[in-house]
Amino acid sequence: MQILILLVGFVALIFGADKLVDGASAIARRLKVSDLIIGLTIVAFGTSFPELVVNISAALKGSNDIALGNIVGSNLFNILAILGISSLIYPLVVKQSTTWIEIPLALLSAIVVFVVASDKLIDHDIASVITRVDGIILLLFFAIFMGYIVQSALKNRHSNETIEQPTMKLAIAIMWVIVGLVLLLIGGEAIVRSATAIAKQFGVSQRIIGLTIVSIGTSLPELATSVVAARKKNTDIAIANIVGSNIFNAFFILGTTACIMPITVSVDSFYDLLLNILASILLFVFVFTGRGRKVERWEGFIFLIIYILYTVWLIF
Repeated sequence: MQILILLVGFVALIFGADKLVDGASAIARRLKVSDLIIGLTIVAFGTSFPELVVNISAALKGSNDIALGNIVGSNLFNILAILGISSLIYPLVVKQSTTWIEIPLALLSAIVVFVVASDKLIDHDIASVITRVDGIILLLFFAIFMGYIVQSALKNRHSNETIEQPTMKLAIAIMWVIVGLVLLLIGGEAIVRSATAIAKQFGVSQRIIGLTIVSIGTSLPELATSVVAARKKNTDIAIANIVGSNIFNAFFILGTTACIMPITVSVDSFYDLLLNILASILLFVFVFTGRGRKVERWEGFIFLIIYILYTVWLIF
């Protein structure tokens, strides 16, 4: 029954996020907001809504391991599994800005999360906690990242940009926003409750549940986006989607979660945080191996092998 509730929660969460984005985009177009700004705000946040809602719900319930595991697990799944699968479908060509700015920023986000969580490594007599001050620091990093994104997009936009006319009636758009928000809340609540119950029932830690089942479920929008992009050979979208999502997760979602409720970090979580840094380093290195700036199929295979071995190690 708990597994069924978990699956229903994922469906509600992903469907709710999709409808919220559709409705909010339609309302924004009626307010004459450009597609550029809609893409940078509503759509960009849309794929991160599942992680955000689950983390807020987990934080309010004191489920620290699920909150941290969801973010770290999502970022690991994004790079090792999603990019691994996408590059097997078609080698991922990486643009210069992604190579020298976005990927290093993703690596920086992994390092910053490790640093703010490493209190116990500095002083063994205290617990490791991502405090509200740490959360504010993460949000400040996110603000800098958003400033770069907006500046970059405005710099490269076409002068003849037009605003797409809304095809959805205002009443329907508002309805979908409300429905989306309700489904997000219901889905997030169901996922946290059922994941906690499953962990207790099977004697598995909340950390492992957060790192595997919960993080994979909340990353399904990124998986769908990147796989479709790879199949259509829009490889920059496939990799930018993942890198951007990792930065969002670390800086915005974890920062917001810590501001709501400080997150206690277990000792075992440091292995996950270190692997998160290693995965980002590997992504940066793989861009420069082989011909041109791309993630080749054999490199994607290595990503997948690492993720499978890591998951087996977690379970056993």
